[in-house]
Amino acid sequence: MTEKYSGILIFAEQKDKTIHKVVFELLSEGRKLAEQLGVGVYCALLGPGGIDAKELIYRGADAVYYVEDDEIFNMPDELAYSENLVNLIKTIKPEICLIGATSLGRSIAPRVAAALETGLTADCTDLRIDDDGKLIQIRPAFSENILAHIVSDKMPQMATVRYKEFQESKPDFNRTGEIVSFNSIRPMDRTFEFIKELSRKETDISDSDVVVSVGAGIKNSEDIKMIYELAGLLKGTVGASRAVVENGFISREHQIGYSGNRVKPKLYFACAISGAAQHIAGMKDADTIIAINTDPSAPIFNIADYGIVGDIYEIVPMLIKRLKEINQN
Repeated sequence: MTEKYSGILIFAEQKDKTIHKVVFELLSEGRKLAEQLGVGVYCALLGPGGIDAKELIYRGADAVYYVEDDEIFNMPDELAYSENLVNLIKTIKPEICLIGATSLGRSIAPRVAAALETGLTADCTDLRIDDDGKLIQIRPAFSENILAHIVSDKMPQMATVRYKEFQESKPDFNRTGEIVSFNSIRPMDRTFEFIKELSRKETDISDSDVVVSVGAGIKNSEDIKMIYELAGLLKGTVGASRAVVENGFISREHQIGYSGNRVKPKLYFACAISGAAQHIAGMKDADTIIAINTDPSAPIFNIADYGIVGDIYEIVPMLIKRLKEINQN
């Protein structure tokens, strides 16, 4: 007898008891898909006690399965998250499982899919339902030159979805739903011991309204100080191309592009960034793009709203000086 799968399950990622905003985007899209299928939307909330699970109801979930454990979920233990999510999925049997394509989501999703012996489409940018009620999972391929449409023949249909692809669902405080307590399981085969977190991002670059990015035209890590200064004056954060990260000039959390972060700021500065397709994929949807490059034929100028042909070692200090003058007045 074929097992019955029904409903859409969204992994409600949290950190320090704060739910990641990608979850609200997934709830927005999940509700649209659920209305076409005539099924419910559920959230899998794995974390310590004290998380406001009702917010997920207000944002569109019909039920929240709260797997509460103060010990195993207070650290980035992918094994604990994966095994508990697998246990929940096997119990409630959703037909679709959506996970944000965050650092944690990208780590646990393939583990979960492998354990369930199902397929997984990574980094989706769109989701649709076909005439047969199957999930069409759409993702860029070949450096975003084409869009692949993928359909899984196994249940549950799993996908990770990029952050900032959909609008967040707005809270409706009149919505009602069920919060279901679900027992946690402790992984038996632990392969590592979590000691402490050495560093943490104070600001998620994906949430920044202003991003000042630097590319291969920067000569050394010391010179990135002027990029930080410009970003500070604009109340923004610093981004970088892959080349800058690979040169060891800045940490990977600042990388923007197909293999890094996706940003949609109101203002994006591309300083000495040529405009490779991989980088453009991560920032092309910014409201306003200002490019600075010595090469007038650089591809970045094709998508820039404003272009400055010049050396960042001359242009950036001039911008810093002018902004300081404005701030003093």
